[in-house]
Order: sequence, then C-alpha cells, then structure tokens
Amino acid sequence: MKLNVSFPATGCQKLFEVVDEHKLRIFYEKRMGAEVEADQLGDEWKGYVLRVAGGNDKQGFPMKQGVLTNSRVRLLMSKGHSCYRPRRDGERKRKSVRGCIVDANLSVLALVIVRKGEQEIPGLTDGNVPRRLGPKRASKIRKLFNLSKEDDVRRYVVKRLLPAKEGKENAKPRYKAPKIQRLVTPVVLQRRRHRLALKKKRLAKRKSSEAEYAKLLAQRKKESKVRRQEELKRKRSASMRDSKSSSQSAPQK
Repeated sequence: MKLNVSFPATGCQKLFEVVDEHKLRIFYEKRMGAEVEADQLGDEWKGYVLRVAGGNDKQGFPMKQGVLTNSRVRLLMSKGHSCYRPRRDGERKRKSVRGCIVDANLSVLALVIVRKGEQEIPGLTDGNVPRRLGPKRASKIRKLFNLSKEDDVRRYVVKRLLPAKEGKENAKPRYKAPKIQRLVTPVVLQRRRHRLALKKKRLAKRKSSEAEYAKLLAQRKKESKVRRQEELKRKRSASMRDSKSSSQSAPQK
C-alpha cells in the first residue's frame, strides 16, 4: 500500500510505499478523520501523529466520509455530495464509492501530519514549498497574516515572479498578483456616503410628498363636506317651498 503523506506547515507531500503488512495494521479499521500514532512505521516516524484523510482502492474508487463500511457501495448522489460533480442542474447519479473505514484493499491512503515527531523526514518536513496562490479577499488576507484593520492589506498580497521574456533578460522583473476584492478604499467610502445621502434625500422627498398629499386630501374632504351640506340645505329649502305652495293651493272645504 502507498501512503500519501502531507504536511500543511511546509506545504510538502510525499508518497511512501509500505510493503510490510504488520506496519499497516495500525491504520486498519480506522475511519476517516481518525488520528493514529505512526511509531510503528519506523524509527524516523517516532512521535508523529497522522490523520486519515481518505484514500483510493485498487480500481480507483475513492473513500467517502460518512459511509460506515469497508467495502464498495453504490450511492445515489446529487449536487453537494463529495466524490461527485454534476454536469447538469438537478442531476442525480448512482456512483460507486468506498466506505470511510480503512482495510487492506486500498492502494493509496491519504494521511496528514497532525503532530511532528522528533526527527525530520527528508522531502516532507525539512523543505518548504511557497504558496503559489494566496487569498484574494481582503478579510482572508488579514486572517492569514494576522493583520489589524490599520495594516495595509495591499502590502501582503502573495505575488508570483514571472519569467523574463526572450531578449529582455535585463528588464525590470514582472510580478503577477490577484486583484484584492472587498478592499475598503476612500472611493468605496465616498460611494457609500453618496448612496446614504441619496437614501436620505428620497426619504425626505417621500415624507414631503406624503404631507402634501395628506393636506390636499383633507382640503378635498372639507370641500366635499361643504358642498354636501349646501346641497342638503338647498334640497331642504326647496322641499319646504314645495310643501308651502301645495298647502296654499289646496281647496278649502
């Protein structure tokens, strides 16, 4: 079985081929995420603690977290599941995966060094691989370098030196760096103030329009009430005149 061991502190990883079955027994029946002391692998591994990160069997099927078996199963998977990438929206597919329990049928076992031991392992703990791609978001750059809000994030961007073009070896070195996202600049603050001023202006305009409308509505109601009262008064006086004229024109007995 091959052991693909990675060390996040240095960014290195190395593949070890272990033939002795007795050395591999410390990983058997362990689940993904379990931490194992690696003293049995050899003297150079004394004091090391490894975490089981995954693996593949001899046919290339990957281990899936949460499947509590050491054999291969077929699961109906959709978007969001590990070991599956949908090609269409809403697509589901039945795929073969291995369970999260380690056994002897694996060809490669992925391990991560959780605790470093006493000795250095050549090619794994003694070197240092620089990070090729750093974070792009301003808050994540602050988190990576433990910066405060007063520090300038632009000085801590992970850059990459580009090779010189042919015939321009003596030219100024060129670097490639990501554009920082969510960076708070004076222009951003000015836009924020402008949006807030527009919002306040719209609010004041709406309130004045509502006040004018309420004033106009009250005036219309008052005019309508006066008109209705005058109409009732006119009808009442007309009916009184009609009743008087009818009483005067009636014949006396």
